[in-house]
Amino acid sequence: MNLSIVIPLLNEEASLEELFSRIDNVCRSNSLSYEIWFVDDGSTDLSWSIIENLKVQNPQIHGIKFSKNYGKSQALHAAFERTSGDVIITMDADLQDFPEEIPELYSMVVNENYDIVSGWKKKRFDNVMTKNVPSKLFNAAARKVSGVYLHDFNCGLKAYKKQVVKTIDVYGDMHRYIPVLAANAGFRRITEKEVQHQARPYGVSKFGTERFIRGFLDLVTLWFVSRFGGRPMHFFGAVGTLMFIVGFLSALWLGISKLIDVARGIYGHLITDNPWFFIALTMMLMGTLLFVAGFLGEMIIRTNREHKNYNIDEVI
Repeated sequence: MNLSIVIPLLNEEASLEELFSRIDNVCRSNSLSYEIWFVDDGSTDLSWSIIENLKVQNPQIHGIKFSKNYGKSQALHAAFERTSGDVIITMDADLQDFPEEIPELYSMVVNENYDIVSGWKKKRFDNVMTKNVPSKLFNAAARKVSGVYLHDFNCGLKAYKKQVVKTIDVYGDMHRYIPVLAANAGFRRITEKEVQHQARPYGVSKFGTERFIRGFLDLVTLWFVSRFGGRPMHFFGAVGTLMFIVGFLSALWLGISKLIDVARGIYGHLITDNPWFFIALTMMLMGTLLFVAGFLGEMIIRTNREHKNYNIDEVI
């Protein structure tokens, strides 16, 4: 199998037949064997019925139906577990991505040996204030923090080697950071390709501006996990130990000062009257708690964390 094409969708009944027809024409004309995995992420329209009808005449079509809307990351996770193609291509179902890009994306992975080829919608046909400007700010921050220099992390059109999607674990809202997850897993041959983009011909966007807020929060999480996810004691333990030492030395200084005063015959000043006593005590307590957090983190990462937090109604 040359290609596995993964298409998450939510209420895209108007575009599915045209999307499949274009994919089929492109793959046949380029002699590419392929399968398509449609993942219905809780649609309330006729999307699933259309997928079932397409499946009757086209055995290369497969479908996964979620019991409710779980999100794009979970949809990709469910499909990645089942794909069998040498190259996996993800794309959106709204026809803003062009299936005609598939052959070149496939060639870049197979012939140029890239691990990931990410689409770059250099010229976008989205609302400037609600999508284009926030997207530019988001991508700039993502490049700076992650060290993966792509212009468009949010582009749904990407191509992956099979080993990549079978290795990484996509969860939460991390779908936009798959290149970063892959780079952290050792897949460093990552590039991008300028792709065509068009205004949505059917329906409305399922993503609002709140996705950028979640995206920035996920970026902070990813930054921390990529650096300390495998060794939490290195962060929590180091900070906790430092705070405990500073607090202990402060308390020791207060105690020595009190003994010096007593030796000089100065009485009447309680250590607890000095605000530094409470600062030192607080720092020792916080240092101990952070050290324990680091220890618990080390214990937790030794267990297998399961990110499969979705229910599948049907697979065809």
